[in-house]
Amino acid sequence: MPVSVVPYSEVDVLIIGAGPAGLMCANALANARVNVRIVDKRAAKIAAGQADGISPRTIEVFQSYGIGERLLRESAQVHQAAFYNPSASGGIELTSRAPDVTAPSARYPFEVALHQGGIEAIFLDSMSALGVEVERSTVPTSLDISKDENELADPASHPVRVALQRLDVPEGQPQEEIVHAKFVVGADGAHSWVRKQLDIAMDGEQSEFIWGVLDMVPDTNFPDVRNKSLVHSNHGSALLVPREQDRLRIYMQLEDKDVIDPATGRVDKERIGPEELLRVARRSLYPYSLNPTTGILWWTLYIIGQRVASRFSVENRVLIAGDACHTHSPKAGQGMNASMNDAHNLAWKIALVVRGWADSSLLSTYESERRKYALDLIAFDKMFSTLFSGKPLTEENSDGVAPEHFMKTFQKFGGFTSGIGVHYDPSVAVLDRNQELASGLVIGERFPPYKFIRAADAWPFEIQDLLPSDFRFKLLVFTGDYSDPRQQASVKSMVANLQTPESFLNRYATPGKSSENSRFDIITISKGRKDGFDFLQFPTLLRSHWSKVFFDDLDMSGSFGGTGYSYYGIGPEGAVVAVRPDGYVGAIAPLDHVEELDAYFASFMKISA
Repeated sequence: MPVSVVPYSEVDVLIIGAGPAGLMCANALANARVNVRIVDKRAAKIAAGQADGISPRTIEVFQSYGIGERLLRESAQVHQAAFYNPSASGGIELTSRAPDVTAPSARYPFEVALHQGGIEAIFLDSMSALGVEVERSTVPTSLDISKDENELADPASHPVRVALQRLDVPEGQPQEEIVHAKFVVGADGAHSWVRKQLDIAMDGEQSEFIWGVLDMVPDTNFPDVRNKSLVHSNHGSALLVPREQDRLRIYMQLEDKDVIDPATGRVDKERIGPEELLRVARRSLYPYSLNPTTGILWWTLYIIGQRVASRFSVENRVLIAGDACHTHSPKAGQGMNASMNDAHNLAWKIALVVRGWADSSLLSTYESERRKYALDLIAFDKMFSTLFSGKPLTEENSDGVAPEHFMKTFQKFGGFTSGIGVHYDPSVAVLDRNQELASGLVIGERFPPYKFIRAADAWPFEIQDLLPSDFRFKLLVFTGDYSDPRQQASVKSMVANLQTPESFLNRYATPGKSSENSRFDIITISKGRKDGFDFLQFPTLLRSHWSKVFFDDLDMSGSFGGTGYSYYGIGPEGAVVAVRPDGYVGAIAPLDHVEELDAYFASFMKISA
């Protein structure tokens, strides 16, 4: 009998798990032209249910990959939040309405809602166009990391060995494959197989709050059915989220401990069903009626668990993302957003290392940045879910949650829940100097939106659209008023410094590559009027293409623009801002000391071989 040969392959990055985190990572790496594979145990993609809320920052991230317009087209926008509390008659009544998003710098000042399958389909189609497909019905059976220090340190090596088993292969064909990868990303959910193989602990606790979820197309007289509605009633709390295609999602608090299997401590779906959940929802919404028009489209039960993995990577070769490294309640709408932004943070770092552009030490900032965020998220989630799940303040319950306190908390943390206020601490990727040169651009936070006017044709451009996720650092040169002779001299001196052989711009140039494939993209933003100014006066370095020069001036209709410098807190002396490939401000330097950026890039970049 012939001995079957197990197929063997090599890949730059193997992603295990094709949920939102895995697909975000795969799509990003496919865009970077990294050799990536992604496997998932499920035989088919998700069709309904699961997570559904997308925060303003995540919309910006989608837009940076060129997939934001489809997301906006297919989803429901959520602009307003309504707050309901117990009424004197025993039901609930409207207490107040407020903006759903309280983040002044949000480009998209709203959330969007679309079922997880719809969100994943956007990634799947984008990846497919780049030649990457999910390998379904495929599970890992073993994972081994080389113990050889030289191999681990060699960026060209493939030190991670993963055995894959295909569950849908016809008899007689190889079911197993051995994959050797440079990097493995475990995005395989809260019960992560990858995390368990690495023996990484989940630190935290399971709360006492049990929740049910229903999706439906409702027939209801509830007046805020198309707003996010946060309901505190004497029969428990509920959260209503409007969805695409007239759908509604309802989260409801369950008090009945009978849904817990005492043997496992886990929720047992056999103990309660969608009809019981509908009765709970109706009690919480009384006196308003609620009837599904086409039945219950999807439902589930869960206990809120609030845990963070003790570490996010091993040897900077196997890394975990999304629910594999943090779990929390869906009440603040952060789960899927946190997961996808983990992957967004990680992908550019892996891409630069794979390309040989960055040292592997850059990958350490993935854990330092995203684990701190996850811990902050858990702290917020504990407070918010406790408030949400708590009994409302009534005459009989003087220790309950006051409506004003709940709404103020909702608004106070708007920067956090929107994703806009996420802040990364100083590291090799965040140089915490010269903040005073651009007080409105917080070092370690995402670059905020503003519209500038393109010099060549007076076309207004949203600056975030000049910062796509194309794995290049953007150097935004705020020249000040170039018509001022002193400022012109300062800019020319800066350009001369950038053109020296020891400057980072030349030191880390990519030989034989066009400017489109270089590590840096220079965008020039001048202060002052566009009228009568010839943008060709700028040094060639600052106008590599006619589309790269902008003015901080009013648009042709005079309806917007002209205050970008003051919005960003940049004075007449100008500044150079280095924006990371993920859209976060990495460093700021004065024009007359642009060499300060040399040390920033030297801390993680490698000279091309």
